[in-house]
Amino acid sequence: MSHSSDLIASDIEAYLHQHENKDLLRLLTCGSVDDGKSTLIGRLLFDTKLIFEDHLSSLHKDNARVGNAGESLDLALLVDGLQSEREQGITIDVAYRYFSTEKRKFIIADCPGHEQYTRNMATGASNCELAIVMVDARKGLLTQTRRHSYIVSKLGIRHVVVAINKMDLVDFDETIFENIKAEYQAMATQLGIKDVQYVPISALDGDNVVSASKSMPWYKGLPMMGMLEAVEISRDQNLELMRFPVQYVNRPNLDFRGYCGTLASGILRKGDEVMALPSGQTSTVTSIVTYDGELDAVAPNNAVTVTLADEIDISRGDMITHADTAPELTDHLSASLVWMAQDALKTGRDYDFKFASHSLTGHVTKVNHKIDINTFEELSSDALALNEIGVVDLHLNAPVAADNYASVKKTGAFIIIDRLTNITIAAGMVEALHTQKEAKATRQYTDAEIALNRYIRENFPEWEAKSVE
Repeated sequence: MSHSSDLIASDIEAYLHQHENKDLLRLLTCGSVDDGKSTLIGRLLFDTKLIFEDHLSSLHKDNARVGNAGESLDLALLVDGLQSEREQGITIDVAYRYFSTEKRKFIIADCPGHEQYTRNMATGASNCELAIVMVDARKGLLTQTRRHSYIVSKLGIRHVVVAINKMDLVDFDETIFENIKAEYQAMATQLGIKDVQYVPISALDGDNVVSASKSMPWYKGLPMMGMLEAVEISRDQNLELMRFPVQYVNRPNLDFRGYCGTLASGILRKGDEVMALPSGQTSTVTSIVTYDGELDAVAPNNAVTVTLADEIDISRGDMITHADTAPELTDHLSASLVWMAQDALKTGRDYDFKFASHSLTGHVTKVNHKIDINTFEELSSDALALNEIGVVDLHLNAPVAADNYASVKKTGAFIIIDRLTNITIAAGMVEALHTQKEAKATRQYTDAEIALNRYIRENFPEWEAKSVE
């Protein structure tokens, strides 16, 4: 299952070309604490023979000193590198590992299970296409399992593998597996997750991780690695709406002005008629430049430099789109928030917002509701506390070119930054864009504004003051 190949000895250039052009799958492990996420990743690396001898030797030494797997080798130590993680046997920060097989390359994020580190999990999941949700066969679905599954659904991760772990501790009982599978499927249906696969595993012993388990002959499906190699992700991209956020303007000499960035969605071709936002000026693409030369077209997630036929003012934070499918410019929108700060969200307080490469300020005008993570019920609230999830209305100090997150993830996502500490305090997903008329109709006014408008109406009726009561 490893990435070894006969081409390495016979034709190294052909091997490198083959390896470079493999599909890349970004995935994460999530779930409740002690469900075995780090051990699973360690087992994947170990069984695909992607651990160097010196690393394996170091692992044996660390295992004798701080291992938590009894007589077995604690493979979680391959991922949990912080001293506090090893001492407690938990994951605190997101750890990324790379590995590959003959069919695909993988970047896997090991996310923490503690509720305290939910913000770390949301960060790790933000760029993933598949989630492995770990469930302890002895405990079933826990609150953090539900919280992580909800975040997975809100982040638009379309593919989920539910790994029901520690089957060796329940005597590989098929009934326990089927009961947990049925319970999770009911939750997945409620959350709208359509592609869900289930696999019973023992991450510690390697059952059904890379190879099929002899201890569970009743399971007829693929082992986990087979699922990861087979999942189809090419159709997840939005190829209809072209979005090119400008990250940098490249001006090396008088004869060249290029706009650098990573294509967020859609297909950009040489000769396309495009529009720059927010200015609304139009032009034509004259070239698409990369380090290896010019391209006739580019697909999403590729970093390129674009040149245009006309000298128009485009700077960092602007967006280049096709004129006929350009997003709406608005300064009012509704969004789902994962609140990540110790201090609760305060409506009316100014925060910094970052949409793709565009930075601006704004504030939350209203908390519409927060989510009960156990029942997914919408609860009335006027604030969000640490690790709470809710839907809010936002007002920005300038119009922004954004999309609904469900349509284009990279232009529908944003972060909120505290203006004093410069710490990221929330991750957001755009739910709806509002016109100015809609925003005014739903805006929540302060008592001072209401009193001022009442005073103007009573004393200066000729001013045509707008009633806000």
